Amino acid sequence: KESEDPQRTALLLRKQWSLYSVTPLYAFSDAHLKAYARLLSAAIAAEKQKGLALEVGAELDVGIKVAVSSLPELRGSDQDQAAILVQVLSRSPSSQKNSEKKLIWSGCFCCVSGYDLPKNVPEGFTCLPLFLANGAESYTSIVGSWFQKTFDCCFHRLALSPLNLSWMAAMWTACNVDKTVSVMELVFSVPHLPHPLDISYAIHSEDAKALWDSVQKTPGEITQEEVDVFMDCLYSHFHRHFKIHLSATKLVKVSTAIASAHCEGTVKFLQSQHLRGVLMLLTELAISQIE
Repeated sequence: KESEDPQRTALLLRKQWSLYSVTPLYAFSDAHLKAYARLLSAAIAAEKQKGLALEVGAELDVGIKVAVSSLPELRGSDQDQAAILVQVLSRSPSSQKNSEKKLIWSGCFCCVSGYDLPKNVPEGFTCLPLFLANGAESYTSIVGSWFQKTFDCCFHRLALSPLNLSWMAAMWTACNVDKTVSVMELVFSVPHLPHPLDISYAIHSEDAKALWDSVQKTPGEITQEEVDVFMDCLYSHFHRHFKIHLSATKLVKVSTAIASAHCEGTVKFLQSQHLRGVLMLLTELAISQIE
């Protein structure tokens, strides 16, 4: 079994990640990660030099270096492909060549599915359907373009629907978490107004957990019916106090002790012990978008 380093997966915690779904990569190999890093460094350097052709390995000229590594810790099962971490590091032009570089952009290809892989992935293709990006969009664009050209794949932003977010609210409420985080927050957007208006609804974590426990019929399993009842109870409670029908609004953000997620397709992971579980749900959503 490959060695696992919890500190490496901790790199994903408490950062805002933009979500993408990715079609299978053609002719990708874990054995060539260092070569991919050199080629990607050259591609970024060329872009920085306004398209001027640069030799592979010339990334030091613009102070940019790319590291590509494997994260075997991020798998749902042994059948899953190990996650691939892409890091773009920068050295200021005035500093020494061997000085420490600053991490300016990160990307991570994941497949934390356990068993629910896309059917019929052709031979020669690698399935890493979920891509997370943290950093300037200009780097996301350059890295995404290079992967698309090199491995004949496509990237699409992965938006989260109100239904996805309500599932996250229920699933994350059901988890046992650190008691120091005291609230779950739901943010709703009110439609058809001349100016944007959001409603923030904060619920004590213990109250939300008690409500979920009263709704859930089979511990360890979650059904759509249970999620609907859970949300309806929260809506009813809110209406009783404020006379506002949240069912007429759109759920746009969920924040819990486990993670926070926004409908535009961003997520922040907050608990290392629940990281795989959140990634499993996001992998499932990415796969459903590809199919």
